[in-house]
Amino acid sequence: MTTSVAQPSVLIVDDEALVRRTLRKSLSREGFLCDEADNAEKALECLRRRQAEVAILDIKMPGKTGNELLPEIRSAFPETAVIMATAVAEPNIIIQCMKGGAQDYINKPFDVDQIVESIRKVLEKRNLELDVNRQRKMLEGKVEEQTRMLQKTFSNAVESLVSALEAKDLYTAGHSRRVTDIAVATGQRMGLSDDELEDLRWAALLHDIGKIGIDPKVQNKPGELTPEEYRYIQKHCSIGPGIVQSLVNERIVEIIRRHHDRYDGSGANQTVQGEGIPLGARIVAVADTFDAMTSDRPYRSVLSTNAAINEIKRCVRTQLDPKVVKAFLETLLPAS
Repeated sequence: MTTSVAQPSVLIVDDEALVRRTLRKSLSREGFLCDEADNAEKALECLRRRQAEVAILDIKMPGKTGNELLPEIRSAFPETAVIMATAVAEPNIIIQCMKGGAQDYINKPFDVDQIVESIRKVLEKRNLELDVNRQRKMLEGKVEEQTRMLQKTFSNAVESLVSALEAKDLYTAGHSRRVTDIAVATGQRMGLSDDELEDLRWAALLHDIGKIGIDPKVQNKPGELTPEEYRYIQKHCSIGPGIVQSLVNERIVEIIRRHHDRYDGSGANQTVQGEGIPLGARIVAVADTFDAMTSDRPYRSVLSTNAAINEIKRCVRTQLDPKVVKAFLETLLPAS
């Protein structure tokens, strides 16, 4: 039976007894009903007795590890949301866990406020997804308008995930939605079809999803990035497609993969240029560049709109597509 909303249930899975006791005591004070297990087998037993709404899995455990236990929980207990806990940030393992269905990850040593915030966000997303699934079943066989309502609900769920991801980077809060608004307006100006605009909207919303695998210390560095650090952050363009591959179509994947490709083809490891770059990626590139310049960053203050426009114009034909820039400027500065 589902635990009441007033006291959500949390399963703590960690081989260290002190960690479990400390976490259980802290979460109990915050109003959570806690169970604990010191290995994978006991965790599954606990879930069979009482299915938790959230499970916190230690990645490194003797025997079956947390990332090995994750798919079993997602298969047998799909309504249990999973948060991974790790003492060492290993991007490949974290990405594997997120692709395997984990909702979030937290770092050891634990910060109680961070854990509570993570649990509440995951619970909110879990409840929203359950509502989406219930609505999906109710709407099967219904008319097209009802299907669009379901898609809108699912879209809101993805935006909630983006908000949770952006919360890890205080300097880019709201960035993905602003880029989405700019990109879609530019796409409309260029006469994209409804299907193309829908692909563009999803790609713009998810264009930075790969940053989940980037070390926040580098991403939030309070100073100018070194060339090596910049190349490291740019890896999010290759990480992102792997995360969303099974969720969206290939056109969206390619926009995410190519949104930092330079129009003149001079980008590192770039294999296409000009109109060989997907149009959606060229549009996201302009929107992303403009919003980045007009938002505060750890290493520089916000630029004025005029200064950002001048920089956009300077980058035409090198970094940015001139046709896309023209359409963007027409949407930003419509003729009076």
